[in-house]
Parts: sequence; C-alpha cells; structure tokens
Amino acid sequence: MNLKNRKVLVVGLAKTGLAAARFLKKQGAQVTAADLLTQDQLGPCAEQAQVMGVSLELGPHKTEIFSRCDLIVLSPGVPHTIGPLLAARKAGIPVIGELELAVRHINEPIVAITGTNGKTTTTNLVGEMLKGSGFEVFVGGNIGAPLIGYVDSGSRVDVIVAEISSFQLDTMESFRPKVGVLLNISEDHLDRYSDFQAYIRSKGRLFENQENTDVAVLNRADPLIPPLESAIRGQKLYFNINAHDGNGGVVLQGDKIVFRVPGRARPTLSLANFKLKGVHNLENAAAASLAAWAAGADESGIQSTLDTFKGLHHRLEHIRTVHGVQYYNDSKGTNVGAVMRSLESFDEPVVLIMGGRDKGGSYTVLRGLIKERVKRLIAIGEAREKILHTVGGATDSQEATSLEEAVHLAAQAATPGDVVLLSPGCSSFDMFTDYAERGEAFCRAVQNLNDERRMINA
Repeated sequence: MNLKNRKVLVVGLAKTGLAAARFLKKQGAQVTAADLLTQDQLGPCAEQAQVMGVSLELGPHKTEIFSRCDLIVLSPGVPHTIGPLLAARKAGIPVIGELELAVRHINEPIVAITGTNGKTTTTNLVGEMLKGSGFEVFVGGNIGAPLIGYVDSGSRVDVIVAEISSFQLDTMESFRPKVGVLLNISEDHLDRYSDFQAYIRSKGRLFENQENTDVAVLNRADPLIPPLESAIRGQKLYFNINAHDGNGGVVLQGDKIVFRVPGRARPTLSLANFKLKGVHNLENAAAASLAAWAAGADESGIQSTLDTFKGLHHRLEHIRTVHGVQYYNDSKGTNVGAVMRSLESFDEPVVLIMGGRDKGGSYTVLRGLIKERVKRLIAIGEAREKILHTVGGATDSQEATSLEEAVHLAAQAATPGDVVLLSPGCSSFDMFTDYAERGEAFCRAVQNLNDERRMINA
C-alpha cells in the first residue's frame, strides 16, 4: 500500500487517530486530521499532531474536507455512517479504519477476540498464555496500544493478540485473524447501530475472511451465535460445550477445563487457583485456553497463566473492605450484559451503583436480578431517570448527583457482609472522559470513606 504523497484524512484524533497519523506521516503521506473537538479539548493530541506536521480541521465536519483526499482513515470512535463519509464513499474515495490500515502492513498471525463482554480479560489471558509458552507476543488493538502503533514501531513478534471492537469490524476489508474468538453477544451500542441485528452482523464480520486453515472459537451456549456459523469457513471450536456434545472444544467440569478435540491431545487444566470471580470469568478462561492452544500455546504455559492471572483494573476489581463491606469497581461494565454478569458473581446482598450515558439498550432484563440480589440501587448520570423508571421498582432505589455522593449513600445503606458494586451499564462520557477515569474516581471515593463506624440510616 503506497502512501507516499497521498492526501490522507484521519477522522478522530484521540490515541488511535494520533498513532495512525504518525504512521502515515512516516510513510510520506500528506495528513490532515479532523475532529469535532476544539484544540483546547484535544489538548496534547492536537499539539503532538501539529508537531508532526499534521494539518488540523477541528469543529463541525466540513464535507469538502472529506472530498479533497485520496484516502480516509477512521478511528474506532467515529461512526462510519456520518454524512461526510457517505458522500466521500459515493465519490469513490476509499474509507478504511485504523485496523484495516494496520493489517495491510502485518504479516504475523493474529489472534483476535471480540464479543460484547469479556474481551479485555480474555485478550490479556491469551497473551499471557502465549508468552508463558515461549512466544514473543504483542497485545493491543482496542485495548492499550493500537495495532498501527505496532506496525510503526518496527519491532516484530511471533503472534499478535488483539481485542477487536464492533466499530473496528465495521470498516474492515481484508482483516483475517488466524484464530478468531467470539465470546458472547448481548445488546450494546444501540445508540450507534440501527438495530440489534446490525450489531450482531458486525460481530460476525470477525470471521468474514477466514479460510479453512483458520480457527473460529465460539460460545456454544450463546443462542445468538449459531445463525452466524454457516458463513464461517474456518475450523469451529467451542467453549461451553457439554460432555456429550459432538463438537470439538472444551468442557467446564467443576474446577477443570477439559479439552475434547478429535484427533488431538486432550489436556485437562485446573481452575483451582484461578482468582477471578464469577461464572463469566470461568467462561473467559475456557475461551482463552482454547484460543491460546489453537495458536500454539502449550499446556504448561496455559496452566501457569490460569494459576497466576490477577485480573484487570476496573473489571470487577476488589478495592477495599470497610467495616465488613466489600467495595468492587466494575467501571468497565458499560452495558446491561456486563451488569448481569457482575451481579451473578455475588451471593452477598449488593448495593448497586448504576448509570452514566445511556447506550440505547433496555434495562428491563435486569429486573429479576435486581429484585433478587440488590438491596439498594443508586442511579447516577444522564441515564438515572430512565434506570429508576425501568428497574427502580424492583428494589429500594434512589438517585445521586455525583459518583462521590453515590459512594457515600452506598456506604450508609450497606451493612457488614454486603457488597457495594459500581457496575454502570452505561458509558462514562456524561461525567468522565472514559471508564478508567470513572473507575479511578470511584476508587478515590472509596479510599476517602471515613473509617469511623457510620450510623445506618433508618
């Protein structure tokens, strides 16, 4: 892909857009970056782009800017259906995402993980399993370092392990993972997709370019995945199968992961020392083990990772115990499915903090779990009225005007033996720059709780 002297527009100047612009400049392209934010709002990103010699077009998008280039590269956060992009495509201008730009310059095998929930945990598990098996590995994509940053670095590894979002799949063309993993599908990002079926189709694109020498790792228990399988040309392996299932894959049996792949060695892995809470994390461990094994990891590398992996920041992370009340940060739980999985991880009564910017899904499916497990629901952010209207009647409920206030209200409602859980079910963009900033704010509020014994509200 010859980029020298080509006029390239990068749309979206956050971490990924900046990395794409840097690579394009090094390839000799004439780069312009467009972003809806102002220079002050972009801060260091805008400054770094200007230092690199990137022209900036900030504020509302101008269609004429999109029509004066040879190639458009989208950051994942930019919808591929906005007017200027549709006009550019109609005019014959190629529009690709950062993922597609990167894979056109990558020769290494890629293990790609997608799904509504569990992507980040599973991606990191696979990366560690392969490292433990002696491979040089790059872990990135939708988490951490963008793939285009790996390309730009000049370093080379044995295997790339990448978390891939539906947004990235929307703009792929040639992307072909050697091992593709689809963990699960539930309602998410309906503020961006026309309907749920469009979101499901986007997830299925992960396997679009696979051939029969590639592997697709699929969740046997997810009813939304089978309709996608007929189009998959790669070998299909499953997690969440049962002992009598004729399909190849892995079975969860108590604290063991048992491999059942015809014609291959059948290792048995132990989960006795696995530290992550919840059935969903056992499923993530099974999916990761199967994917890593398909990519060449050995039994000892997989087992050592299962024994030592400590989990991720902002994903069902234990923060502190105060007067017998445990506080958990699940700020990365940005959809209803994630809230369900988090609530299912606890047998103790839960004080649940939910809310943020609504993503268009329904909270109704949470009513049963909230009624069963939540002793107090505290709603925050732009979605708080919708949450309270939809599920507030399932338990004792109230709203808070800030996350800090919500933590204090939760502390007053909780008694020894309870769990206070931040699992928002919403994006963070109404109050914070991202889920990580929201999670850090929660952690600070918990750490700042007065250690003196509190009076419980009547």
